[in-house]
Order: sequence, then structure tokens, then C-alpha cells
Amino acid sequence: MVDVARDGSVVRITMNRVARRNALSAEHLTELLEAFREAGSSDAAGIVLAAEGPVFSAGHDFADVHARDEEGVRLLLELCTVLMKTIQAVPQVVIARVQGLATAAGCQLVASCDLAVASLDAGFALPGGKAGWFCHTPAVPVARSVGRKRLMEMVLTGDVIDAATAVEWGLINRAVPAGELDASTDELLARATRGSRVSKAVGKRTIYAQLDRPEADAYEIALAVMAETSQSPSAKEGRASFLEKRPPVWPD
Repeated sequence: MVDVARDGSVVRITMNRVARRNALSAEHLTELLEAFREAGSSDAAGIVLAAEGPVFSAGHDFADVHARDEEGVRLLLELCTVLMKTIQAVPQVVIARVQGLATAAGCQLVASCDLAVASLDAGFALPGGKAGWFCHTPAVPVARSVGRKRLMEMVLTGDVIDAATAVEWGLINRAVPAGELDASTDELLARATRGSRVSKAVGKRTIYAQLDRPEADAYEIALAVMAETSQSPSAKEGRASFLEKRPPVWPD
């Protein structure tokens, strides 16, 4: 249900549960988590999260949810949260390649990735607000992308926003014609993985650590890490190559 392929310095993780609209059952979440953990421990520079079929992900698998009691649902949601946190914790740049509709926890997946490129055919929704089970956990990373008022519109109406709106709101980086989706995803990932991998991994971790903290706390975190990493081999090589007017030779 999850296909994993290595393509040069990129690991491509593809959801392939087409008959279930790539719904996130416990089994599917576990497979995704294992794939991200394995990719995260590799020497890859980037990870692409993609999906087969017309739907990127329909969110939680209601058949799985409906069969559980409260404690069972809590365990399922905890597993999903571990996956979302792992996507942000791996040292690689993670980009979502969104070819179709991403709803509820599927939209949460997109928002949890570092970057996202979508087809103009894609759509994004937190539909719980117009049904019976509010999108509480999917709203967490979406809120940190789109801001309060736009989040409230998404969660209260449950309406689908199109890819162009998702770009305007900050949920994704760009929307392109379907025929350009692969090229645009790869081009952005290639630019985002330039430079020192070690430096970028520390940078990614620090950005997530300081996001949504009060400004004074965010500065304290960023200042400490920036001072410490100023003495790293990558930082020294970056400065030396600039001063010596030559291409850098990254030690990592």
C-alpha cells in the first residue's frame, strides 16, 4: 500500500491505496511511518510524498475509526501524530506532490510537509465542520500554515479550497498544471536541497523548534543554534569559499 523507491539522492514515498482513496488506516499509517523512518536514517537529501489515484488522501479511514472505542481512537490519533511529527523531524527536506483532493488528515499530511506542490486539479479541505466529527488534529499544522481566520473558514465551513487558493493562503508553495507536477516538484526540491546537508538538517529542526514560540523565546533558540553551528565544518567552508571567491566543497 506504500511504494518506496530511491531516485538518486531522493526517496519517493507513494501512497498506493487507491481503492480506499489512500485513507489513513492504522496499517497505512504504520507503513508510512516506517517508510519515513527508514528514509530519514538514509543518506538521501530529499523525500517526496506522493499518491496514486485521483485522491491524494481522504484522511482517516472511517471503517477503522468506527470499529474502535475511545481508547482505540486515541491510539490511532497518536499514531497519526507520530507520523506528522516524524515528517518534520527527519533531516531531509520533505515535499508533498499533491495530484488530487487532500481532506482532513490528508490535508494534515500536506501541511506537515516542509514544502508542497499541487496540481491545479487538487483541492484541500477540513470537512469535519460540516459533518459530525470536527477536524481537531488536522487543524494543528494547517493553522500554522494559513493563519487563524483562514483556518476558521476551513474548519467551520468544511468547504474545499482549490489549489490556487491554497497557494494564496500559504498551505502549499505552488499550483501547476497536472502535466507539470513532477517537473515542478523536482525543481523545487532540487533548489531546497542545495548546500550542506548537515547545516540544512539543523536548520530544519531549529525552524520547527522556534515556530509559534514567543519572539523572545524564538530568538533564544535560534541564537544558540546559530552560534554553535558557526563553528561547524560546513559553516566554515561556506564562509571560506565566499571569501576566496570559489565554489564550496561541502564536507557532508
